[in-house]
Amino acid sequence: MSAPAMTLYTNPASPFARKVLILLRETGQLDKVDLKPTTLTPVSPSAELNLDNPAGKIPALLLLDGNVIHDSRVILDYLDHQHDGTPLIPRDGPARWRRLTLASLADALLDAALLIRYETALRPAELHWAPWLDNQQRKIERTLTYFEQDAITELSANFDIAAISVAAALGYLDFRQPDLNWRNSYPRLANWYFEVSKRPSMQATQPSA
Repeated sequence: MSAPAMTLYTNPASPFARKVLILLRETGQLDKVDLKPTTLTPVSPSAELNLDNPAGKIPALLLLDGNVIHDSRVILDYLDHQHDGTPLIPRDGPARWRRLTLASLADALLDAALLIRYETALRPAELHWAPWLDNQQRKIERTLTYFEQDAITELSANFDIAAISVAAALGYLDFRQPDLNWRNSYPRLANWYFEVSKRPSMQATQPSA
């Protein structure tokens, strides 16, 4: 077996890194990548990661030629061009923009959830800004409502970039907001997530602290 051609800076708690790991497994490319666990927070960066990735983002993908690409959306697009199977990101036409828009909406949910995580886990309790936290939570709820009412049929059609992104977002809510009980309010989304969670790529990439 040849040595991996790429290095992926990742973290088991990162939902953005999880999306990349899911795609690697779905497209049979996991053996092409050396996984490099990286621990960082907004106040504790990684000097190694920052060398060719000045924003300090994970996931970051170090290519064989020394170039580094990030963030997850760019990495997913790059990796989806490196296999011979059916593309998980439509190459052109209305389908491409729709699936990428749904994926972007899932990322927006994740951004809100991460901001809540940073505010509650890194800042002293007496400095928490309740109206700001409430607004982030409302973003999450509006997005879940949209997926439930307007996108569930599309998500059920294919396990592609949109479905991977939404699944990773829901997994992160379970991981960081276990008391949210989102399944009670969004039963169609819950049923869809129950089914896709059975996929080996989802089982193998469960988030952990």
